[in-house]
Amino acid sequence: MVRDALAFGQLLDDLPSAEAGEVLDTLLARDGVRIERIVSHGQATPDGEWYDQDTDEWVMVLHGGARLRLENEGAARALGPGEFMFLPAHCRHRVDWTSPDEPTVWLAIHLAADSG
Repeated sequence: MVRDALAFGQLLDDLPSAEAGEVLDTLLARDGVRIERIVSHGQATPDGEWYDQDTDEWVMVLHGGARLRLENEGAARALGPGEFMFLPAHCRHRVDWTSPDEPTVWLAIHLAADSG
C-alpha cells in the first residue's frame, strides 16, 4: 500500500521572497519528525526573545549566512553553507543575524526529544 506520493524537489531553486519575513515550508512531517526549509533575508530573532522548543532540532545552512546564539554562550556562532548544529530540546537559542544581501536557506529537522 502506498502511503504518500513520491516527493521530489530542489531546495535552492525558485526561492520565495523572504524580504518581508521568513518563509517556512514543511517538506515532510511524520510522527515525531518534521523537515522544513526556512528562507531568511536579513531577519533576526527580536531582542530579548529566545526559542525554547519541546523538540530536538538539527539545522544546516544550505546557502547564505547566519549567526546563531545559544543562551549559555557569550558570542554567536557564524554558520555558512554546509555548516550545521544540533540543538537539543529546551536549548534556548536565537538567530542574531542572517545575510541582508542574499537569501539564507536553512534545512531544519525537528525530532521528538530523546528521553534516554
